[in-house]
Parts: sequence; structure tokens; C-alpha cells
Amino acid sequence: AGMEGLSVGSVLLTGCDGGLGLGLLKGLLEQPSPPQHLFAACLDPQGKGRGHQPVPKSSCPPADVTDPNSIKAAVGKVQEKVGSAGLNLLVNNTGTTRRSTLATETAENMSLVYTTNTIGPLQTSQVRTQAAPPQTLGTGRKRMVMRSHPLQAFLPLLKEAAQAEGQRGMSCSRAAIINISSILGSIEVAEAWEERQDICYRCSKAALNMLTKCLALEYGSSGILCVSVDPGHVTPPLEPGMGPVTVEESVRGVLQLLAQLSATSNGTFWDWRGQRLPW
Repeated sequence: AGMEGLSVGSVLLTGCDGGLGLGLLKGLLEQPSPPQHLFAACLDPQGKGRGHQPVPKSSCPPADVTDPNSIKAAVGKVQEKVGSAGLNLLVNNTGTTRRSTLATETAENMSLVYTTNTIGPLQTSQVRTQAAPPQTLGTGRKRMVMRSHPLQAFLPLLKEAAQAEGQRGMSCSRAAIINISSILGSIEVAEAWEERQDICYRCSKAALNMLTKCLALEYGSSGILCVSVDPGHVTPPLEPGMGPVTVEESVRGVLQLLAQLSATSNGTFWDWRGQRLPW
């Protein structure tokens, strides 16, 4: 599967403002069989806020993005495009961090980072999401740009994809939720403590990993694969000579991993090199 790339009908990818999210967006478009429908969710599509860059025209055509009153509008737009085929793959890449130590950590930082990294993937009532009019690509594929974290509300579309005729086993091509996590959230490894304590970030990613396990337990029986993935490039190297990894290397590794995940991977934690990580 790795040699053939990741073949998936529809993908919703959050956090596409830059870095890994933008890299994954480009990587998906460069697959031998790109997604027929690729929905890119951006916190700041025009790059006007601090810390974000505009999504380039080469990878994401300009779209008129507005703030809706309800996530239902975005769900409806996606459902309109994917139809009865449902949504195959949901990649939750939205995240934030604040540098800190045990001595300097604050309740404000803890709350902010936890809200974005852990509650964000689950919440629906306060999400501001909008799908812009679809933009047709040269090959006839269509893409839309959306805001914020439209995740839990899309579970019915994931279930629809899992139940589609001819679908067997578990895979990212059928139906999957991928939470982009970090080795810093591994309680057993407790990686790079001397280099960066970052209490709020570690705790939020450990909690995100538990959310992945909960999702796997609840939706695995519906055929939806749920996995946490450490992309590597945002963390210190595991061993001398093993990093830091570039965004391009991370994207290649993550997409190859996604193409290889199966039922035995449900509710587990992996890194960009395809290595299983301990919780």
C-alpha cells in the first residue's frame, strides 16, 4: 500500500494554515490517486492573524470564507458534495502550545492549550465553521475551505462511509479519524524532559491520546479506525541522528503510515516512521 500511496475518496483536514497541515494538504494532492473531495479547514484562511500564513493558491484556490452561525451549515455542504459515500478520512491537526516549566506554568496556559488540543477535536456547539463554494481543480476534483474544528459533527458521515457497499476491514480508505498527537504526550516515554517541560502541551496531548482510545472503543464496531500519530517534526529527536525531521519528510512518512493502518491499529499510537509508540 505504501508504494501505491494513500487512496481515499474524501478527506477533511484541519489546521491547514501552515506547517504540517499545509504540508499534508499538498501531500494528499500529490498522491497517485488524490482524494476526489478534499476539505481544508483553516483557522485563518487569509493568513491575517499572527502565526499563520495564507494557504497558497497553488495548493488551495481562493474562496469566499465567512463565519456561520452553526456547524450544521458546514456539515450540510460536505454532505452535499460526498453524498451517500460519506466522509472517509478525518485528520485532526489543529493544535497549539505554550513554552513552560513546572515553575512557570499557569492555569491560563493550561486552559488555553487544553481547549485547543483536546476539547477542540470533540466540541461542536461553539465551533465556527463554514464551507466556502467548491473550487473545481483541473482534474475535476473539488475542494472547499472551512474554519475551525468541525469534527464530532462529522461522525455520521464517517459512519456512512464505513457502511458503504463493498467496504471491508478497517482502513483510512474506508473510514478513519486521525488525531495528530506528540511523543511528548506519551506518559511512558516522557520524552525530552530536560529540553522542554511544556506541561500544558504534554498534558493536552496525553489527554488527546485518551480521546483517541475512547473514540476507538466507541466507534470501532462501526468500522471507523481511530489512531493517534506523532508527526515527529515538532518534537526533539528520539535518538541522536534521528531528527529533527523536515515537514516534507514528516508528510511522506505520515501518509505512508496512513496507507498501511488496519484493524489491528485501532486505538493505537504511531510515529511518522511507522513505529508503534507506547501510551
